[in-house]
Amino acid sequence: MKALLSLFLLAAPLHAADASDPILIWPDGAPGSEGKTDPEVVITSANGDQKVTTVHKPSITPYLPAKDKATGAAVVVAPGGGHRELQVTFEGKNIGEWLSEHGIAAFVVKYRLARETGSTYSIDGDAVPDLQRAIRLVRSRASEWNVNPDTLGVMGFSAGGELCSAASMNYDAGKPDAADPLDRFSDRPAFQALIYPGGTSRIVPSKDSPPAFLCASINDRPDISEGLTKVYLDFKHAGVPVELHLYTDGGHGFGYRKGKTGPVYGWLDRFNEWMVNLKPAIPAKGEDK
Repeated sequence: MKALLSLFLLAAPLHAADASDPILIWPDGAPGSEGKTDPEVVITSANGDQKVTTVHKPSITPYLPAKDKATGAAVVVAPGGGHRELQVTFEGKNIGEWLSEHGIAAFVVKYRLARETGSTYSIDGDAVPDLQRAIRLVRSRASEWNVNPDTLGVMGFSAGGELCSAASMNYDAGKPDAADPLDRFSDRPAFQALIYPGGTSRIVPSKDSPPAFLCASINDRPDISEGLTKVYLDFKHAGVPVELHLYTDGGHGFGYRKGKTGPVYGWLDRFNEWMVNLKPAIPAKGEDK
């Protein structure tokens, strides 16, 4: 059931042209970030890829499909970077643009970094709550953004995959009487796409886990390339719908780079096909929701 009104008016309604405008997920300040005022640092490489550090004000950047293309499906996207930085181009912006072009609303999250030099943050105490808060925020504005809250999932790359798997194991349905309006919404993802995720040894599926799409290359490091095969079997044995794609080549951090060719760069098409076949099915582009 779609949220009937927006409880969290942080900005005017967004359209595709506003995709680059970030929205704070803790507008009154993130718990644990009190007194931290250093601005984000953006580093641009020679090929134009950007990475971000010094995140004290977590945010989401929406990439919304045109209304005539929107399927109602949505994904909160968590870039990787070893919890030291965020690879916001090939694991963020490029992903958001591809998804929105295929009718899927995307929300790229900047979360706090637990392993950055001098960081006082932790993965489970700060970064995971940032992702969970992002899920609640999108659900709170689902009607405004033309999103079906029942088909809102998560996609994470490397360290971001670790966050997505943690959020998919630890969630709640929301508290109707919560003082904070966002806490009244569920933070359970409808599905989880774990793309060469870190922390595979921490992934323990249960029968209630969201369906999982798993993707990596076999020439990634062993905890991922081999660890994901065990994770796949754990999902299967738990009775959770799961799909695994292991590509021959790609290494770690292939993400999505525009203009690159090769089988590994077809993974987003495989993800899109998997989404359409989820039960209950997520509509394909052009179908009625």
